[in-house]
Amino acid sequence: MIHAIESEAFGNALVILGAAGIVIPLFARFRITPIIGFILVGLLFGPSGLGGLTDRAPWLAFVTISDAEAIEPFAEFGIVLLLFSIGLELSFKRLWAMRGTVFGVGAAELIGCGILIAGALVALGQSPVGALGLGLALALSSTALVLPIAGTKTPVGRAALGMLLFEDVAIVPIIFLLGAIGPAQDQSIGALALTLMFGVATVIAMLIGGRLVLPRLFAEAARTKSPEVFLAASLLVVILASLATTAVGLSPIVGALVAGLVIAETEYHREVEVITEPFKGLALGVFLITVGMSLDLALIAQNWTSLALAVVGVVLVKTIVTGLLLRLAGARRATAAETGLLMASPSETTLIVLAAALAAELIQPSTAAFWQTVTAIGLTITPLLARAGRIAARRVELREAQVDFPGDGEDEEQRAIIVGFGRVGRVVAEMLREHDQPFVAVDSNIDAVARGRRDGFPTIFGDVARPQLLENLDLERVSALILTMDDPVSLVQLTKRVRDAYPDLTIVARARDPDHAAELYRAGATDAVPETVESSLQLSEAVLVDIGVPMGPVIASVHEKRARLREAIMELGELDALPELPREKLRRSKSSG
Repeated sequence: MIHAIESEAFGNALVILGAAGIVIPLFARFRITPIIGFILVGLLFGPSGLGGLTDRAPWLAFVTISDAEAIEPFAEFGIVLLLFSIGLELSFKRLWAMRGTVFGVGAAELIGCGILIAGALVALGQSPVGALGLGLALALSSTALVLPIAGTKTPVGRAALGMLLFEDVAIVPIIFLLGAIGPAQDQSIGALALTLMFGVATVIAMLIGGRLVLPRLFAEAARTKSPEVFLAASLLVVILASLATTAVGLSPIVGALVAGLVIAETEYHREVEVITEPFKGLALGVFLITVGMSLDLALIAQNWTSLALAVVGVVLVKTIVTGLLLRLAGARRATAAETGLLMASPSETTLIVLAAALAAELIQPSTAAFWQTVTAIGLTITPLLARAGRIAARRVELREAQVDFPGDGEDEEQRAIIVGFGRVGRVVAEMLREHDQPFVAVDSNIDAVARGRRDGFPTIFGDVARPQLLENLDLERVSALILTMDDPVSLVQLTKRVRDAYPDLTIVARARDPDHAAELYRAGATDAVPETVESSLQLSEAVLVDIGVPMGPVIASVHEKRARLREAIMELGELDALPELPREKLRRSKSSG
């Protein structure tokens, strides 16, 4: 026991916890996805990196992983917990609503991609049965990476989830099929049918038994008021469900998904989700480290041309097939484009199917090693494909809905221009639309523009810092310019530039505080509304009314406080006249009318 710290397990734990506690926050600081961070840790500290040098430098054993198989069980557990968390987010009603995507698009995507990839491999000289095994393996997409990136509640996430659910269910039939057609003939059709029969019976038993047992189990755990007991009960359910499906020949992730679905129907699902989240994240990180360790830089350097062509070919086929199928199913162009690229890389389960094809003697060991490297590279570039998908989706959305500039038509009525379409700009737009006032919103954030257009707002992409855009907006014909950007310096600069060019234009600007409002008034704003002041006054008004103070005195005190704050703004801005609030202007116009 004195020398137990020298064991390999301590070195593995040090690498994993070091990645989670040091490397990943460092990547987050530079806005790099943790997925790439974990993969690079596996590449650098695994057997192909520093872990392979432990014979020359024994001290490296304390900070490297020399045996990838030692941590593979933890990686598999991470995937199991991921599927369990997905089940917690679903419900039977939602799953039934997705049946078209699961068994329609999902089945067509897997079969279509598998046949096309297999056909290309046959043309390159691969045997038909071996090409079929490789095609089905490479057609699978990564549940472990895709869903954490896309989520399950966005249009892209829902589409991906449906297809991935079908793939997860199809893994076992694929493995049995390869065994049945291979020269080794490890499995038969009868064995496949028997496994599926036992599998269906096990899942049904879990669904029925879970509804009866799990509420009582978690109720007893909750009565202890011990987080440790609740966590133990949660992990026990996941492990038992995974073992049950594994015992009858199904994948353990099927059991984890069913367990999550059953718990999602209970009142304890939120607590289970929260308490298992840290374990899921850490275990998923271990899986990503194993992906990095599977990359052999020497092999990649020797075959980089063939590997690059293989990766590009697989990505192109899967992107095109997935995108076309989603379009045929009625998905938007942007959703189809983003989902297609996100689902384009192979999967961690591809490695399982490749192993099954190798065991069935459908492919040679060298062929399996080549495509295993392709799979590892594909998993590594999945975050980059996701980013490319988002960019492609935004461009598609921008082409789908073009909005004219306010001055494009000769008889165009005057519109308001909202610069900045975040949370403040959107509220202003909703109020203008409610009162039938025409407007156009401008934002330099493509995502904000895309969201605005999806919701039916006339939104254009542009950077108001460029003088050419202001000229195109034709501000002489604009009813008002509303500045809502969350950039105090740019707000003041833009206000001054617009005021110098258009002396009579109404400019209403969002201010952070009284000091900023004073700057905006000095720059020429017609009105500057300090958000901190107005939110504080509204909060005070609500509190006073809720605790029983009469409405009249409350409103009077709020007006008095607002007047004092405006006087402070006047002093700060060294203004000759007191700035008037929109309410006062409206009140005065009514009295004069």
